Amino acid sequence: MTANEETLKRLGRHAYRIRRNALLMGEIQGQGYIGQALGIADVLAVAYGHAMTFKADDPDWEGRDRFLLSHGHYAIAHYAALIEFGILPPEELETYGCDDSRLPMSGMASYTPGMEISGGSLGQGLAIGVGIALGLRTKRNPAFVYNSMSDGELDEGSTWEAAMAAAHHQLSNLICLVDINNVQADGPSGKVMGFEPLAQKWESFGWHVQRINANDLPAVLAAFDRARTLAEPRPRVILCDTKMAKGVPFLEARERNHFLRVDPPEWQQALQILDQSQPAEAQ
Repeated sequence: MTANEETLKRLGRHAYRIRRNALLMGEIQGQGYIGQALGIADVLAVAYGHAMTFKADDPDWEGRDRFLLSHGHYAIAHYAALIEFGILPPEELETYGCDDSRLPMSGMASYTPGMEISGGSLGQGLAIGVGIALGLRTKRNPAFVYNSMSDGELDEGSTWEAAMAAAHHQLSNLICLVDINNVQADGPSGKVMGFEPLAQKWESFGWHVQRINANDLPAVLAAFDRARTLAEPRPRVILCDTKMAKGVPFLEARERNHFLRVDPPEWQQALQILDQSQPAEAQ
């Protein structure tokens, strides 16, 4: 087995366990943004399992790469990754969404170690990321800033103002991850507000652009490596086409899966399907 094959195998195990953690948290509340969590798991596996520099036992370490969760309703996915990579203890999974939990249903930096910003007012994360990236550069800190956002945030003017500012300041330490699942609360994202041709739009704002199938681990790995090593002095964006509820076919097929309500027996069914797709050593 080559080093790259071993890396992909390891990242596949991380992605599986991120999905499993998310399902276990969703079962506690009986509902949630499970479709998004299952869809973005491969991106989170590569971000935390390969690309990012951080110390699990010191989430505030100054040398860390910053991961900004602009789409705060994806918190269940982010918690699943923070648990997988040892930043949060696994026993806290059972407290998801409960009173006095450090894992509220929307991401809150004041509650959760490893959560850099309080996201959820969509369209704010990229602007915050521009400020953080500028600050790191001023301090000569080589850390990267990763801003994770949804396609629904492309509706917001603040997103494009921030994109323009990032290119103006040549923020090569800023990497934006746009989850394109074409689903938002009011319907298909592309019908609520058409955003194509998306790659050309980001390019016209001065960004280096990659568009990938973000449920294909080799493509995700290659895109992160390209974004991190690019010599050009400009910000980078990875447009991540994902499938809602990836890995659990009966949830993938739900017509309305922006916020999933799942019947009690279906949680175990979903876990069984996920487990059956993995070799025993991954579990």
